[in-house]
Formats: sequence, C-alpha cells, structure tokens
Amino acid sequence: MADQNVRNAGFTPSGISAGSLASSLMSQEARASGGGVPSGGYTSTLQELGARGTTHSSGYTSSGISGGSRASSTMSSEASCHGGGVPRGGTTSTVQSI
Repeated sequence: MADQNVRNAGFTPSGISAGSLASSLMSQEARASGGGVPSGGYTSTLQELGARGTTHSSGYTSSGISGGSRASSTMSSEASCHGGGVPRGGTTSTVQSI
C-alpha cells in the first residue's frame, strides 16, 4: 500500500478531506455502526495511517501483510471473530486494498 494512495483517498495528517473517498467511507461506516465510527474499523485505521504519514511501519505493504506487524495482528483478530477467515469488505481487506 502506497502512502500516496492513502493521502489521495483523503486520509491526511490534518484529518479526513471533505468530499473525498475517505469522507464517503467514514459516512458509510458511521451509518452501518449506528452513528459513530468504531475504533479499529477501516476508517479509523486508515486515518491513523494518514495522520502518521506512513503505512509501511504498520505492516500493510504492496507485497502483502508483514508478519508480526500491527496489520497481522488486526488480520488475526478479525479472522478469529469471523470463524477463521478475513471477510471481504472487512477492515483488513479494505485497508490492504488501498
């Protein structure tokens, strides 16, 4: 995952850009969660990466998820919650695809 892709999507050090893909994702996730964006969801995860200005230290890379990283921990937790598999459209798959 390229740092520029995260910024281009609207996840920036100064917050989520109005009218961006990021703002659309945040709106959709908030509606689906009953009005708020959950901690650890794809919006908060991507915004954390955008605010930090780098994605690679979290383990989301262009060649996949790095073992022992925050990304692998997120993937493991999500898989455990879903019976062993990472769901399409979940936090891990969404963040990794961006």
